[in-house]
Amino acid sequence: MQTKRQAVEFDPDVTKRPALALQLDFKDYSNEIPVHRHRKGQLVLALHGAVSCQITDDASQKSDGQSGKGMWMVPPNCGVWIPSGVAHCNHATDNARLTFLFVDPLAAAMPQQCCTLSISPMVREMIRHLSTLSPDYADDSHTARLVRVLLDELVLMPKEDFHLPVPDHHKIRLIADFLRDDPADRSTLAQWAKRVAMSERSLARLMVQETGLTFGRWRQQLHLIIALREISGGTSVQAIAEILGYESPTAFITMFKKAMGQTPTRYLAALTSDEHP
Repeated sequence: MQTKRQAVEFDPDVTKRPALALQLDFKDYSNEIPVHRHRKGQLVLALHGAVSCQITDDASQKSDGQSGKGMWMVPPNCGVWIPSGVAHCNHATDNARLTFLFVDPLAAAMPQQCCTLSISPMVREMIRHLSTLSPDYADDSHTARLVRVLLDELVLMPKEDFHLPVPDHHKIRLIADFLRDDPADRSTLAQWAKRVAMSERSLARLMVQETGLTFGRWRQQLHLIIALREISGGTSVQAIAEILGYESPTAFITMFKKAMGQTPTRYLAALTSDEHP
């Protein structure tokens, strides 16, 4: 196990190898990794617990023209892909065990924008195994062959929608900051418009223009991201319902099931059914 200082100072760009991996257990490290960027693209993979990634610049532009800035959720057995050169920071739950896979931008046809990927058990195990190997492997080594297969499989992984767009517009960012600090706030769009000195219609238009989502859908996405993070961190459904301002756990479960297709408990069980202890 690396020391905390070694983990913080780890530089994936020192080696020219096409891919390398690093595993971190956050009970041994600070659960906040400051804003940084590197030449290699990065896959943040949650083996246990959860992590949210904050994208802080527009180097990653979404295919629909919207800003790539915002919060990306990484529940268990999923990964968030961060392309080369994109500034980001990570915040993990206390029980998180993560693996970072760093990929040279010329080594694989990975997405040019940030996205959350559903990672198959096979790919996850290959990444875990790579994290135990030296990053200074020879081009004709067994590790190099493993990396080639891993990257071939990685580009096939399907995308999941765990993104909360948070653009630079100061009024939307103000609302986002308030709701991140107090997600139980149930203020209506009209009430928010009054707070930020806009008409309700203008704020509704601005929200869609800047995020691609209505205010109601955007706030629900924030709630889903917080809910997934808390569930993965071991928080009870009742406590999450209170955190998000729902009148009852049943109301929260109904929202979650409508959005995700199953209850919070079943969703997490499906994600972690093949997770290693």
